[in-house]
Amino acid sequence: MTHKPGIVITGASGRMGQMLIRTVLESDRATLVAAVEREGHAWVGRDVGEMMGGAPAGVTVTADALEAFSKAQAVIDFTAPEATLAFSKLAAQARAVHVIGTTGMTDEQIAQLEPASRHAVIIRAGNMSLGVNLLVQLTKKVAAALDEDFDIEVIEAHHHHKVDAPSGTALMLGEAAAEGRGVKLADVRDSGRDGITGARKRGDIGFTAIRGGDIVGEHDVLFAAAGERIVLRHLATDRAIFARGALKAALWGQDKGPGQYNMVDVLGL
Repeated sequence: MTHKPGIVITGASGRMGQMLIRTVLESDRATLVAAVEREGHAWVGRDVGEMMGGAPAGVTVTADALEAFSKAQAVIDFTAPEATLAFSKLAAQARAVHVIGTTGMTDEQIAQLEPASRHAVIIRAGNMSLGVNLLVQLTKKVAAALDEDFDIEVIEAHHHHKVDAPSGTALMLGEAAAEGRGVKLADVRDSGRDGITGARKRGDIGFTAIRGGDIVGEHDVLFAAAGERIVLRHLATDRAIFARGALKAALWGQDKGPGQYNMVDVLGL
């Protein structure tokens, strides 16, 4: 790559927004060209570096996403489903790579990304870390090797600010387990247990969500049978791993044709 792609970060004031901004500013392979926040936000019109409590970064926060995207080669977006759908259309207009780390999107919302992907690169993943994507591949292989004598439970823990459950990563792991078994997750998903639920149904893939404190992200995939258990685990202690993965995706997508990709593609797993 002979030049440094210009990157836009949406949701600039959020936890991940700020981490992404720091990651891009510290990178010698990309340039921060814009930071986007919603209309009326206190950060709009201010230098993003100063608003983050540091030195001026020379980038003013804007609410004009289309204008910001028009001068960028990639958009990194960890916001909310409705915002992401709107950004996907604007990124497609700008022909910018759209890296989506937004979680909580429904199948219907994901399907709505298709028109934009005909014109631009979309890279979407419930988790951008190398370790988690390796865990996804391992989950698929283990599920394929074990029969339904082994119950599968995906157990995830996050900070108390997280608004969606199960997490996007937990759903990635559930999808991988279902694919390994040759079934659709929608047909075997078991989550939100409460009260007298009855015995667990053979073949179901269960989900347990824990919320508390400042947990960055913990995911276990439990395979449990009579007399034995297998546990695959990933622990995240610093959300910078997600930012680094997202930037890697933005750089990887620069020479790719329009379409939808994921981190398995980016990492070549």
